Amino acid sequence: MDARQVDQGSGGMSEDSGPLSIDDLPAFYSPAELEHLAGQISQSLEQEHSKSQGGFAMPGFQEVSSSRHATTEARASVTTPSSSLQKAVKEEPGNIQAAADSNTQKQFVPCKVCGDRASGFHYGVTSCEGCKGFFRRSIQKQIEYRCLRDGKCMVIRLSRNRCQYCRFKKCLAVGMSRDSVRYGRVPKRSKSQDESSVTSTDSNMDQSALENKQLAIYDIILNISQAHHTHCLVTEDKVKGLTRKPSSLMQQISIPSTPVQFSDEELEAQKLSMWHCLASFITPAINSVVEFAKRVTGFPELNQDDQLILIKCGFFEVWLTRMARMFNKAEGCLTFEDGSIIQKEELGVVFSPDFVSCMFELAQSLNQLNLNDTEIGLFCAIVLATPDRKGLENPKAVETIQDRLIEALKLQICRNHSTEENLFGTTIVKLPQLRTLGVQHDEILEWYRAQWNRVRLPPLFSEIYDISKHEEDM
Repeated sequence: MDARQVDQGSGGMSEDSGPLSIDDLPAFYSPAELEHLAGQISQSLEQEHSKSQGGFAMPGFQEVSSSRHATTEARASVTTPSSSLQKAVKEEPGNIQAAADSNTQKQFVPCKVCGDRASGFHYGVTSCEGCKGFFRRSIQKQIEYRCLRDGKCMVIRLSRNRCQYCRFKKCLAVGMSRDSVRYGRVPKRSKSQDESSVTSTDSNMDQSALENKQLAIYDIILNISQAHHTHCLVTEDKVKGLTRKPSSLMQQISIPSTPVQFSDEELEAQKLSMWHCLASFITPAINSVVEFAKRVTGFPELNQDDQLILIKCGFFEVWLTRMARMFNKAEGCLTFEDGSIIQKEELGVVFSPDFVSCMFELAQSLNQLNLNDTEIGLFCAIVLATPDRKGLENPKAVETIQDRLIEALKLQICRNHSTEENLFGTTIVKLPQLRTLGVQHDEILEWYRAQWNRVRLPPLFSEIYDISKHEEDM
């Protein structure tokens, strides 16, 4: 066996020899073999380069090839200037400044609501992330806001979180769409149309007038909502914490052991006593309805005589609408603001069994509408602003107020009950039903008015129902 075969069997290196060098190659490979090996290496290089544009996968060669490739690219980048740089060099200084100003303007687009940097086109207008999230939460959770400054707060970036009422109103005023929150993105076609209409308000007066009208309607909704929550004693939140307790309109009397026949006069006295007790339960609601009426949009502009007529004629109907959630037809009872529970039979003695049954039926039908407090407040305002009340000096002005309130209620119901197409119509149908009960109630009061000298009523109760007062109460 020759030396070459021994070295190949041991891996190409004997135990006594050191690392192979280029000088050792001739001792192991013939010139033909070296030429063949060089061809294989060259072929391997070409294959690796075509696959990865880098070096071939032999140790020690990949880094060299990659670095050569990087060096070539670097030289190309230095020797060949980019086209954008050449263009910028050729431009005059004035053109460069104009381009810079144009880029600056494109970079900052103000939010239509608060003026902060807009992040995009959200719910129909360009707005920032803060106003976008605020509007989405307000619609999805149906949040009712209130303002402590009559809805006139300034909405800017630094103060946008101080008054949610005015911020939400501003969102609606600039055109944010509730439907976009419920149904998803605004289509691109609609989006481009909205953008053009927002940016060209000066040239499009119809669009501006429409926005002002819509803003006025939302102003009415928010104003009535705030007034109702503040001046109603039986809102949903207030009723939750109510402590209920059984009560009675009848005075405690000793029951004789033998049957007793009461005279008509004694029965009338008992009826008047129960009516007096009922009046004490109702009187607190009178002041709250008066305060609510004073805050209904357009109501303070009416003359005082018309205001008084509307409050007096409409009080019972407004009271019944507000108290609807307090009627329990199944248990046959009515719970008042202080938690006192009065049985249906006792109310039937004061009025009449048929009339009281109609009250419970109407209350139940109102409850089945599932109106929220804002919608109940709007409905009460519509009842209050009835233009055909007897004795009005300016019924046209009252009709204008009612028309605006009806439009506001329609918008509010469409906003919160989009899947109930007939709810608005079903709600408005309750107006004549309420009116009928109001007329019947006034007829019942005629007998009590004739008995004014036999009972001492709260002065405010006597005033609201035009019942003569005692001289001490004048």
